[in-house]
Amino acid sequence: MSWTPRAVAAMLGISPTTLRTWDQRYGLGPSDRTAGGHRRYRDDEVDQLRRMVALTAQGIAPADAARQSRQRVPAAAPPTRPVLTADAARSVRRGFLTAADRLDEPRVRWLADELITAHGVVAAWQAVLAPFLVELGERVHRRGAGVEVEHLASAGLLHALRAVPYPDRDGVLTALLSCAPDEQHTLALEALGAALSEEDCLWRSLGARVPPTALRDALERLRPAVVVIWAHHADFAAAVPIEELRRDTEAVLVTAGPGWAGLALPASVRRPATLTEAVRLVVDLIRG
Repeated sequence: MSWTPRAVAAMLGISPTTLRTWDQRYGLGPSDRTAGGHRRYRDDEVDQLRRMVALTAQGIAPADAARQSRQRVPAAAPPTRPVLTADAARSVRRGFLTAADRLDEPRVRWLADELITAHGVVAAWQAVLAPFLVELGERVHRRGAGVEVEHLASAGLLHALRAVPYPDRDGVLTALLSCAPDEQHTLALEALGAALSEEDCLWRSLGARVPPTALRDALERLRPAVVVIWAHHADFAAAVPIEELRRDTEAVLVTAGPGWAGLALPASVRRPATLTEAVRLVVDLIRG
């Protein structure tokens, strides 16, 4: 599978400008080109960029992060679930695309249920579901048609993510999830919520298009340990009153999504680059 720079930037939650900078300064660019000369990233190059995003989010200097991202990832502890290889992920994505093109929402839902059960929410989202959605969005943008395919597929994934069992217990609310004002993309937040359920964390989601007053009221009533605010576009992120929220709540503020790229944020605000980092951040804040 090959990916356009625009698709890669969307998958990784970074701006196209950042992607070009990393190509020009550190050589983290695409190797392939189409017959028309358009740049295309291979899956292994996307994985390398994913490591670059994770390392820079940890505060590592970009030059050092670029060098480390080219190195082989050390062997991890034996996984509790089967590893989802790049070849397997490509095969599964083809199945999703076929089902979506047929407007077979039950099939999309079933495939997502099976994938999440086998590999967990985080692996399913990062290796298959997010790239699948990006590819659908790219096709709609390129062809000017197919919105119904994208919407149906999103509905199937939403159903599968909400089927992940919520923790069956009472306790202190771990995280409040919210979209920025006018932000209507909620699937990434749904994936985070489902992943937190797998970690036995209690959470609530306010969903799409949350006005600042509504978010402040919810924070006052629920008093979560963490609040995660999702923004897909910079205009939506800019409408979030971060400074007021930081002053008015004791919750740790976490911003997620490509809309926050390039915006100046207080040092106390956390910005995980991937779903893996977001889940780990929330869990570590709670469990110490």
